[in-house]
Amino acid sequence: MKIKFLLTLLACSLLVHSQDDAAAVQSMYHSSLSNGMSYAWLDHLSNNIGGRLSGSEGAERAVEYTKSELEKLGLDKVWLQPVMVPKWVRGSKETGYFMANDQRHEMNICALGGSVATPEEGLTGEVIEVNGIQELKDLGADKVKGKIIFFNRPMEPTLIQTFESYGGCVDQRYAGAMEAGKLGAIGVVVRSMTLRLDKYPHTGSMTYGDLPPEKRIPSAAISTIDAEALSEALRNEASLKLSFKQSCKQYDDVESYNVIGELTGSEFPNEFIVIGGHLDSWDMGDGSHDDGAGVVQSMEVLRLMKLSEHRPKRSIRVVLFMNEENGLRGGRKYAEEAALNQEKHIMALESDSGGFTPRGFSFDCSDEEFEQVKGWELLFKPYLIHYFEKGGSGADIGPLKKEGMVLAGLRPDSQRYFDYHHTSIDTFDAVNKRELELGAATMASLVYLFDKYGLKNKTSLPIKN
Repeated sequence: MKIKFLLTLLACSLLVHSQDDAAAVQSMYHSSLSNGMSYAWLDHLSNNIGGRLSGSEGAERAVEYTKSELEKLGLDKVWLQPVMVPKWVRGSKETGYFMANDQRHEMNICALGGSVATPEEGLTGEVIEVNGIQELKDLGADKVKGKIIFFNRPMEPTLIQTFESYGGCVDQRYAGAMEAGKLGAIGVVVRSMTLRLDKYPHTGSMTYGDLPPEKRIPSAAISTIDAEALSEALRNEASLKLSFKQSCKQYDDVESYNVIGELTGSEFPNEFIVIGGHLDSWDMGDGSHDDGAGVVQSMEVLRLMKLSEHRPKRSIRVVLFMNEENGLRGGRKYAEEAALNQEKHIMALESDSGGFTPRGFSFDCSDEEFEQVKGWELLFKPYLIHYFEKGGSGADIGPLKKEGMVLAGLRPDSQRYFDYHHTSIDTFDAVNKRELELGAATMASLVYLFDKYGLKNKTSLPIKN
């Protein structure tokens, strides 16, 4: 009889907790959708500031603006964390064309971030098309020397998870110039990383590794339509020539900042939950999806927490990271300072997959912690949030990883993300207000649950160097 009574008492207790949590989650969605700030913040960030490549005036203005807006929220602390970042400038608009059947075909082209410039008069050479870095290596220096290498491996269209498709071919963008330079090539053009056939070239980071300066060759992306046209022309005329011109330049590192705001915990102030996105963007558009959306959603999480009746038990920080796009300096700096201060971070959540309709989260955590997370799925079901899977989290919070901690990434619908990623059309008009606000509420709801219940495994340790 006693056991039956205790089981009934436990069931009633769980029901009350479930009802309280459902009400709290509902409140997050209601507030975000009825009087949210994320869309207005993104409007200013995108349309009044624009592109925010690290080291640029736009990045500096974004730091000032977001710090000011966080201060208006009445947080317990707001501060700037200095970090040295690379400064790369695109220069004049790039041009490119190829000659086929005595006809000049103009290309939509842009320099890859970190590339060296072409000679002032431009660069011209015969083209060799390859389907990836291994195919390039198989050709060898004898065939590659003096040529312009055209990397034309497309994103795989049959993969539903488009980030997997992106990951399957982005190495040619990132390391293609390094590998081609080792073999004596004079330049590289890369098919843009998108599933769509269009006229927009997609920039992105690239590396020369430890190549000496004399072997560093210009690297650019061309639109998918131009990649198709170039490939077709090469089938008919293997010795055709391509020309392109870019005036980009790498400068010395400059000082910038991570922007940080904190609600200090009422019971466990030395346990930290981090929410973040990266404040920098590429320079061709205004970075609304990548990653203005993640920035304003992360700011909105703290605003929603302040509006709710839930007083945080743990210290909740928003971190707007600088330099994710071409260095990850901000993420590394935050983790370094956290280690020096022996801070105990129990959970970190990043939004860096665009401002589209939220589908759920991916989690980098132990099976034990994931069991707790799966127990919260029903709370998200009314909002059509169904994706709770183990997997990756986010680039900027990755350096924080330690045993026992939970890292999570917001996972919006990704089918349109690579239409805009790193392009001139990643602009404010491409973001839907309601989808953005749903994402912010989804993040705030998960943070609420982790703050309320903490880690299932209580043995996690502070970050160490």
